[in-house]
Amino acid sequence: MDSGKQITFPLLLSVGAAVIGSLQFGYNTGVINAPQNVIENFINQTWYGRYSDPITKGSLTAIWSVSVAIFSVGGIFGSFSVGLFVNRFGRRNSMLMANILAFIAAALMGFSKMADSWEMLIIGRFVVGLYSGLSTGFVPMYVGEVSPTALRGALGTLHQLGIVVGILIAQVFGLDAVMGNENLWPLLLGFTFIPAVIQCILLPLCPESPRFLLINKNEENKAKAVLKKLRGSTDVSTDIKEMKEESRQMMREKKVTICELFRSPIYRQPLVIAVMLQLSQQLSGINAVFYYSTRIFEKAGVEQPVYATIGAGVVNTAFTVVSLFVVERAGRRSLHLLGLMGMAGATILMTIALALLEKLKWMSYLSIVAIFAYVAFFELGPGPIPWFIVAELFSQGPRPSAIAVAGFSNWTANFIVGMCFQYIEELCYPYVFVIFTVLLLVFFIFTYFRVPETKGRTFDEIAAGFRQTVDGEKHSPEELNSLGADSQL
Repeated sequence: MDSGKQITFPLLLSVGAAVIGSLQFGYNTGVINAPQNVIENFINQTWYGRYSDPITKGSLTAIWSVSVAIFSVGGIFGSFSVGLFVNRFGRRNSMLMANILAFIAAALMGFSKMADSWEMLIIGRFVVGLYSGLSTGFVPMYVGEVSPTALRGALGTLHQLGIVVGILIAQVFGLDAVMGNENLWPLLLGFTFIPAVIQCILLPLCPESPRFLLINKNEENKAKAVLKKLRGSTDVSTDIKEMKEESRQMMREKKVTICELFRSPIYRQPLVIAVMLQLSQQLSGINAVFYYSTRIFEKAGVEQPVYATIGAGVVNTAFTVVSLFVVERAGRRSLHLLGLMGMAGATILMTIALALLEKLKWMSYLSIVAIFAYVAFFELGPGPIPWFIVAELFSQGPRPSAIAVAGFSNWTANFIVGMCFQYIEELCYPYVFVIFTVLLLVFFIFTYFRVPETKGRTFDEIAAGFRQTVDGEKHSPEELNSLGADSQL
């Protein structure tokens, strides 16, 4: 069997251990949804205990929105710090160190009720956001760098699978009968402690990224040994050759900071694509559904909204698995286009269902179908693809800075949706999803005209495609250097 196609145990262990970070991100995205009413009661009781007055509706909405959205603020800081860690400590050690934050967050959220402090809950959400922001940078980078080129897309999708499995676990645990009740909700939020322990046990058994060892550390023998283990083959010359070529390109030019990334004309095109893809993921409105789906189903007249939310989680997970198998066959660009168009159709259906609900009760079923379709199309394209395509669009030099900028864009959009959705919904209901329809069509047009296909191409080939044209003109590598290009891309 071709070693480029072979899945070995060390490769699976490395990817699996890394993806626990993605699961944490998903869990903490979805965990706040189901117990909303129980936690709002806790905030109300704490407020009454302090001020001998019931909380006003405005204050409760504000505290709740901050509890939901502060997670993204942590994510913004975390994603911007990715570059500080990965080049200094390595990809694997960075993932290990980040677990300190998961333990702190679990303690803050888990003991918030005992301490009668919704401030502890908010700080805990911020800290776990910080952890998740780091993970969204570390995990795709590590997975992309340990995977063979032929499997990079399929294994890259596992980051998204980790996220959706995390969301589904959070939805099931959030049931009133499990942990989403008056007594156990602090345990539900503090559960993040368990995956952190598991990751701390597994990661030391995994190798460091061979790309980091060869390119950043210049330790070729170590990189070879790691590759032989990961590929299950004694011949790793193709991988080493590709990395050395990348390293040679980097030696000619200096390392890329975030400022240089913005200033240099050679990165403009891939950077715009990376940022737009991240925005297409968040501004599609998907987190409005993950954060507030129970409330959306309630408003749509669904009798058991929590079970409809779990149904959405199951569809979410199932279609991520589908995407895992089709991403290397169908290609990144075509799947992203299909996903965006399908989601736009689903938001139109959702709007019709919500608008006609008063007249036709059966429209509540149409709203369930629309949200299920919306989630399914999201997981085919806009869910998994933006995360790993950023790692593919940039070479080793600018990659950490590019992932930091892309992550920042993603989390900022996530924060805006989390913070504003409740307010916009109150203003625009039942037409709130029309905003997302318009945005999805804009992203579809952008992807159609600007995003290249990266399937089956090495990092160097993808970079060479962008090197061809800067500001619409063809340039040789020497001319690019004089344009202020700071790395091979």
